[in-house]
Amino acid sequence: MRAVITRVLSASVSIDGKTVSEIGKGFLVLLGVHTDDNEEKAVKTADKICGLRIFEDENGKMNISPSDAGAELLIVSQFTLYADLSSRRPGFTQAARPELSKPLYELVVSECKKRGFRTVTGEFGADMKVASVNDGPVTIVLDV
Repeated sequence: MRAVITRVLSASVSIDGKTVSEIGKGFLVLLGVHTDDNEEKAVKTADKICGLRIFEDENGKMNISPSDAGAELLIVSQFTLYADLSSRRPGFTQAARPELSKPLYELVVSECKKRGFRTVTGEFGADMKVASVNDGPVTIVLDV
């Protein structure tokens, strides 16, 4: 499982010109599911996201957890994170098919909610417009 986590001041998802989800301060998470992923990896991914201390303390050091920062989460399914770029036209054979990826994506979302975070999503498989105001910018790539 791969997550690209961006610390944001705000982020939103629009579909057909209508905003379907938005957050204030928190994490925009682009989440890709690999063909070898399973429920254990989904739970571990959620745990890592929810515990990632990348908010700055009073000394300017990344030391504050998302829960202590009052962070919200916007999690967007992103199969293209597993693009094979061995040629100029990307292939996606390493990205899990929807019958595997959708339940694992939903499990990550559910696990984040269980940990007390306001967690919103895009729409799985939709053509989405994702907007964000990056904070820092701080972007972390997580592979589980």
